[in-house]
Amino acid sequence: MSWWWAGAIGAAKKKMEEHDKQSKYKSVALVIGITGIVGNSLAEIIPFSGIPGGPWKVYGVARQPRPASTSHLPIEYIQCDVLDEEETYDKLSKLNDVTHVFYVAWDKRSTEDENCVINGTMLRNVLKAVIPNSPKLKHICLQTGRRHYTGPIDLYGKYHVQPHDPPFREDLPRLKSSNFCYTLEDVLLEEVKQKENLTWSVHRPGLVFGFSPFSSMNIVRSLCIYAAICKHEGEPLRFPGNRQAWEGYWDASDADLIAEHQIWAAMSRRAKNEAFNCSNGDVFKWKDLWKVLADQFGIEHYGFQETEEKVPSLVEMMKDKGPVWDNIVRENGLLPMKLSNAGAWQFVDSVLSGKSLLDSMNKSKEHGFVGFRNSKTSFNSWIKKMKTHNIVP
Repeated sequence: MSWWWAGAIGAAKKKMEEHDKQSKYKSVALVIGITGIVGNSLAEIIPFSGIPGGPWKVYGVARQPRPASTSHLPIEYIQCDVLDEEETYDKLSKLNDVTHVFYVAWDKRSTEDENCVINGTMLRNVLKAVIPNSPKLKHICLQTGRRHYTGPIDLYGKYHVQPHDPPFREDLPRLKSSNFCYTLEDVLLEEVKQKENLTWSVHRPGLVFGFSPFSSMNIVRSLCIYAAICKHEGEPLRFPGNRQAWEGYWDASDADLIAEHQIWAAMSRRAKNEAFNCSNGDVFKWKDLWKVLADQFGIEHYGFQETEEKVPSLVEMMKDKGPVWDNIVRENGLLPMKLSNAGAWQFVDSVLSGKSLLDSMNKSKEHGFVGFRNSKTSFNSWIKKMKTHNIVP
């Protein structure tokens, strides 16, 4: 057999193997923001056997290099800054087998007008690269959030405009203010018109409980770091919010539940071209979750302490704790991460200094989604996962 003929057979065999590998997938997901809280859950859930629409092939897109925490996942990782139009088109327009897009990325800037521009540009770059070049594309899931009903919030838990009264329903009108959630929806609706029979869904979670070493809006990780520092210094685990937050009723959105919600919408005929809230379906009080947090870190003294003086914010309490956290990381062999990057103190302060907010899951239930989570169990399980991945001791 000639070397040429042997080479031709080898090339043909390789091509057939690649075809067989491709053909075993029924659906192909493109997850934008795969290292975020919900992106991480999508990456862990979609490839499982038995997931509706499967078996799934998964492309995962994020700005940073692939983290070690995703090395075990069967995803094709694509490092790409979707704010860069040219890079986005170059890397994503080649993915002509995509059937479903899960857009769970966002970027935060100093003003809401900037948020609108940046986030709208990112989504538009992705859709302009994918929609014209993916002939099998069927559905786009867009994640926004509860600020759809509240508007932007400042560092002290104050709203820029008067929010809607809870419980929030999907048919409430838009607030009269800049809001990047509105911008994202407008961009989505504008771009999907370019392809016939392309459907969409919008998902509006509230306060997310989940896992990600990188997300800047991770309240579970931030509270775990605060608790670890209190334990290390022998200090009580003081609740850094107000009494209203301590005793009020809250709801949360488990990251795995949000992922399940999006997969349901991508597959269900009844969920097409609709916006949905996405929360766990129960309520909790921070006074109850605070005991869970204290128990996980072996802290005996904890709670809300009301004084005549202003309750110190986490921003204030954590401003000089960088060296303390460095010692904790070194002594416990944790994932190296500076305190300034690990804790979202302003975000936590804005949540715990505000009033409780609740949404309604009736629309999702009426359209066929019956998933739920126990928020106390959810909070506890994500703390354990933080420990398992050496984020906290």
